[in-house]
Amino acid sequence: MGFVLSGAAGAVAYFLPVATAALGSTGQTAGLHDTRADAQEVVARPPGGAFTVLLLGSDDDAKFDAGHLLTQSMILVRVVPQTRRVTMLSIPRDLYVPVSTGGTAKIDTAFYGGPGAAVRTVERDFHVHVDHFVWVGLRGLVNLIDVLGGVDLITTNPVVDDFYPADLAGGNPYAYARVAVMPGAQHLNGLRAMEYVRSRHGDLREDFGRSERQQQVLLALRTKAHRLGLTDLPAVASALGGELKTDMSLTEVADLFPLAGGLSIDNVKRVVLLPPYTRSAMVGDQDVVLPDWSLIRPLVAESFS
Repeated sequence: MGFVLSGAAGAVAYFLPVATAALGSTGQTAGLHDTRADAQEVVARPPGGAFTVLLLGSDDDAKFDAGHLLTQSMILVRVVPQTRRVTMLSIPRDLYVPVSTGGTAKIDTAFYGGPGAAVRTVERDFHVHVDHFVWVGLRGLVNLIDVLGGVDLITTNPVVDDFYPADLAGGNPYAYARVAVMPGAQHLNGLRAMEYVRSRHGDLREDFGRSERQQQVLLALRTKAHRLGLTDLPAVASALGGELKTDMSLTEVADLFPLAGGLSIDNVKRVVLLPPYTRSAMVGDQDVVLPDWSLIRPLVAESFS
């Protein structure tokens, strides 16, 4: 949700029930079991049981082939309804891993094979079972934020980028613009929120800083989205306009409504794979992030099993 982004933890409980209900009414669903036939058999979870969602967010403007989209955001979310606890783990887009479509590459290319391929990659590399996926295009997330009236948050790290892709604001998908989001209390509309979460330049923490910003905006969405009701579904569906795909059924979404009313921000655990879990490196002419699986997999097993 990138969501994404592109997407997130609080958003799963607050935004996803409404968005997915709207999604079901417009037919924009995609079955995960239909897209990962060579993966492990999908195990049906008991009603009210814990589950894991992979949130995916993609640039999908005119400069991208619809069959070859990168995931700008990839977030694993674990929801435990019994304890009303949520864990969100951001996966760096430059993480260099074996991908299900063949070979080793940055994990943002795993979506080239569709959501099933992305899920297979995450399951095999992180040794985790994924119950559901949610994919969001950037334009859909911009529209959704605007429908909700923007998001309110406190930015602790300024974003100044002279080479921000201006692909959503103008008619040229290859254009660049200078953007700046200063520290302090902010009210951001959809485009400004995207500037805040998408920028990669000028942040000393690079992709890790962006991962934290993505989580922050998605949790800000939680605050707005929990006010939505069934009467808001037509506006949400129109805003998404085919920019959201998921395999969750309306029955599974209904199970989330009781959780949505009682989730506290204090029960949301946020994880970013900073060093020593990862390290920066060069592979050929690519800047990549290398994982230390001996540290990452025990961390994942602790929170996602």
